[in-house]
Amino acid sequence: MTAYDVAYDAVVLAGGAAKRLGGADKPGVRVGGRALLDRVLAACPGAVTTVVVADPRPTARPVTWAREEPAGAGPLAALDAGLRRTTADEVVVLSADLPFLGEETVRGLLDALRGGDADGVLLTDAGGRDQPLVAAYRAAPVRRELAALTAERGGLTGLPLRLLVGALDLARISDPVASFDCDTWDDIAVARSRIREHGHVLDEWISAVKDELGIDLDVDIGVLLDLARDAAHGVARPAAPLTTFLVGYAAAQGKGGPEAVADAARKAAALALRWAEEDDAAQGEPGKDGAGDAVPGGEKPDAHPETG
Repeated sequence: MTAYDVAYDAVVLAGGAAKRLGGADKPGVRVGGRALLDRVLAACPGAVTTVVVADPRPTARPVTWAREEPAGAGPLAALDAGLRRTTADEVVVLSADLPFLGEETVRGLLDALRGGDADGVLLTDAGGRDQPLVAAYRAAPVRRELAALTAERGGLTGLPLRLLVGALDLARISDPVASFDCDTWDDIAVARSRIREHGHVLDEWISAVKDELGIDLDVDIGVLLDLARDAAHGVARPAAPLTTFLVGYAAAQGKGGPEAVADAARKAAALALRWAEEDDAAQGEPGKDGAGDAVPGGEKPDAHPETG
C-alpha cells in the first residue's frame, strides 16, 4: 500500500488579492481552457475532503468552502480556516495558481511524507526556494504550530508563511515544473504557451475535455489513436472520429471502465484491419478494373475490342 491509498484531505488557498495581476480573479484565469483553480482541484481527486479557502464560485467538482476571518487576513489565517474543516491525518496544501501541478506530484508528496518522519514534504522551485503551498503535511504538527503562533502573536492575521515553515521539520523535493506558479501575466503567457507544445498539448486537451464533460476515466490514448489510424487508412478518413465515438458509446452502454474502452477499441481495430485486407485483396480480384473500381457483371472490358 502506498501513501496515496491512505485517506488524506486537501486545502487549496484561493483567496489572495492577486495584486501583480492587477487585482484580476486569478483562480478563474483560464490556462488551456480550464480555470487555474480547476486545474489544481484535478490534481487531488483522491482527497476525502477538499476545502477551498475563498468566496464560493462554480468549480469542476464539488468542494467545501471556507473563509479566513477577516477575509484577506493572509495565508496562515487562510490555512487555519481550511484545516478546521478537515479531519484526515495528512493534508495536501496547495495554492490555486499551479498550472502544471498533476496528480502524480500530489502522489509523490504523499508517498514521501508517509515514507519518512518529517512533519511535511514540500516542493522547491527552479531557484531552490521553498514552496510551502505545494506540500503535504501531517495535520497534527501544523495545527500545533498554528495554535502556538495564535497564542504568541494574538492571532494569525498578516503573519507570513515562513513562521510556520521555520517551526516544522520539513523534507523537500525539487520540481521546477509542478512548483511553477502564476503571479504575473507573463507567467500566465508562459503557461499557456507551454501546454500547447507538441509534447503536452494532447494530454492537456484530453484532461480539459474530461473536466468539461464530467468524465473521470483514464484510458489508453495510444490504443484509441492506433484505432483512429487504422480506421482512417483502412476504411476512409472520416471513419476515424466516427469509429472512436462509437467505441466510447459502446463502452458507456456497457457501463464499463477503461477495460471496456480498450476491449471495444481492440474489436474495432481488428475490424478495420480486416476491412483493409479485403480491400487490398480486391485489387487483384476479377471484377475490378485497374483503378480498383468494380465493373458491373464482373468482367473486365477489352482494352482493344474487335471491330467489324
